[in-house]
Amino acid sequence: MFFYDYLSRWVIEPVADQFFGIFDLNGRFGLLFLMTSYSVAYGLFCYRKSRGLTDASTFWQFIGGRRVHLHRSALLDYRYYFVRAILKVMLVLPIFGLVDAYILRSGDYVHFFTELWGARLQVEEHPVLSLTYGLGVFMVKDFTNYWGHRAFHSRWLWDFHKVHHSAPVLVPATASRIHFVEKIVEKVTNTLCIGAFAGIFWYACGGEISRYTLFGVTWMVLILNGFAANLRHTHVWLSFGPVIEHVLNSPAQHQIHHSDAPKHFNKNFGINLSLWDWMFGTLYVTTPQPEALRFGTGDADHQRYLTVYSLIVTPFMDIARKIGLAKRPRAAVPEAVDVP
Repeated sequence: MFFYDYLSRWVIEPVADQFFGIFDLNGRFGLLFLMTSYSVAYGLFCYRKSRGLTDASTFWQFIGGRRVHLHRSALLDYRYYFVRAILKVMLVLPIFGLVDAYILRSGDYVHFFTELWGARLQVEEHPVLSLTYGLGVFMVKDFTNYWGHRAFHSRWLWDFHKVHHSAPVLVPATASRIHFVEKIVEKVTNTLCIGAFAGIFWYACGGEISRYTLFGVTWMVLILNGFAANLRHTHVWLSFGPVIEHVLNSPAQHQIHHSDAPKHFNKNFGINLSLWDWMFGTLYVTTPQPEALRFGTGDADHQRYLTVYSLIVTPFMDIARKIGLAKRPRAAVPEAVDVP
């Protein structure tokens, strides 16, 4: 009985919830959003085929066919999608729980400002106010994720984020190829930043304001996930053009981010908005003409990320190796050395 309870709590229930999540509109991998994305891809296929702009004879070939969707890396992504649910229950939530009590929440900010400046009268909740609050939460989260993403491209965090970039082919499930350490950091930073914004906003309004929703889903989630978001991790090139791509991150821009070409390194860190890339000098805009791209982190890594175990453990091994090398004394350099 104990073994069954353990198995049910830590494995069966998380995996089942992950599977039924495809019917949830609050997640990117909902069937509705997948269908929307691939409907856009089909329209793009018909357009390019009618003008002789693609060599693919069928839509299946256009989106990559067996070469992509049954690639060893893609099959690993499908498995890891469910394993991540187990990691969330076993590692992410318990570890986050250790710091959760020390994180300031929206109520803490409301209480602080109330003690400092006194209570404010509650403003009447209005759809415009709810829309504004929802937009603000989205902007703060996207801004936080932009800088978090940039941080994980730095020397000491890259090994964890490299798990995501190690995929040599892209399928929608690749978006879930995220190391649990990165998810913990993301959860902590989002909780901190959104809590601060919500607390300040609620104090200014004299009380809690709810986000405007449609069908129980935040309106920004509906719009952006329905805007072909799942094509970001595919081989379908969809550019929004230079003007729009200064604000919204297109699938083509995120594919550029996954490219192993040096000219594409450290470009397009934005998650939903490319506005931050524009503001902070990391923007790379695309055109409707597809660029020849190769994904992954180089040939040397092709054999290092082939199992779920390697996705979880390899970053720790690489970090330990870096620390070991950093502790070694540097070799003495002769003073009279001519550098060409």
